[in-house]
Amino acid sequence: MNDEIPRAKFRASLVRWFRKNGRDLPWRLTRDPYAVLVSEIMLQQTQVATVIPYFERWMQKFPDTQTLARASETDVLHAWQGLGYYSRARNLHRAAQAIAGKYNAIFPRELDVIRELPGVGRYTAGAVATFAFDQATPVVDANIARVLARLLDLQTPVDSRAGGEALWKTAGELQPKREARIFNSALMELGALVCTPRAPKCGQCPVAKFCRATNPESLPRKKPRRKTVELLENCAFIFSRDKILLEQQTNSRWRGLWKLPQLDAPNGEPLLQSHYPFTHHRVRLSVFATSKKAARAHCKWHAVDALPAMAAPHLRAVATLLAKRGVAAPVASL
Repeated sequence: MNDEIPRAKFRASLVRWFRKNGRDLPWRLTRDPYAVLVSEIMLQQTQVATVIPYFERWMQKFPDTQTLARASETDVLHAWQGLGYYSRARNLHRAAQAIAGKYNAIFPRELDVIRELPGVGRYTAGAVATFAFDQATPVVDANIARVLARLLDLQTPVDSRAGGEALWKTAGELQPKREARIFNSALMELGALVCTPRAPKCGQCPVAKFCRATNPESLPRKKPRRKTVELLENCAFIFSRDKILLEQQTNSRWRGLWKLPQLDAPNGEPLLQSHYPFTHHRVRLSVFATSKKAARAHCKWHAVDALPAMAAPHLRAVATLLAKRGVAAPVASL
């Protein structure tokens, strides 16, 4: 951080604003490192409004690391259903098992040890260290990256090595010696409420006088996006006596979840077509009426009133197709 920016005044202005305007989010009401970890993993690539009910249900079902460590992967995936990116749930499960076993159910406080937990990277480790243990350690999520890029008028792409290093360096230099938890929360909240991706509210910004950006909405800069790849997914709808045939995934990003059985040679017009994204792909899901003979390995019949944890696009497809037949199914968390 350039010395011409008075850090103490910057921090004081930001924290004062946060104490008046910060949201009462459920994970901000606890210093439990496990709860903080759960919230941070859930918030990866998922909006706050979506996460809140999931977080509250999760903490009721798995209130501590021991409970989560003892749970089956099926139960964990079912509780996560609808949040997507299921590797997050599996890593959280593995992290709880590591804490319960290797650390005797005592959550480690050391930053480098926290970072060794499954699924925990630089940001998540720092978030747990600062929000649970009030350690003065930098954290840079999407909101903070945007705030700092504008504060510095950073023209280097933030998803490049040089851009990332600049952001983390600045975040570290801004850290106060005390109450880092409040400061980092305030920096993050500023990005969420004021320094927004589009139409930033610069006139309401408590630290606008420190900002160097001349065109804030153009920042942060990022490297060119990869071209979207179109994929086709053909599946079978096999329904009989209030049961539906589903196929459990064994080696995909949805490992352990259930989907409509894959159909290698579709015939006729599809009953339903929909689209869904993942990473840099756009998938067209087509579902065809097919006989029981089309069943593949790893398929099993499930009652429609007790569906297992399913991949969200397939759960939505099943709900739509059952509704057309006048059949109700538990489709919460779509």
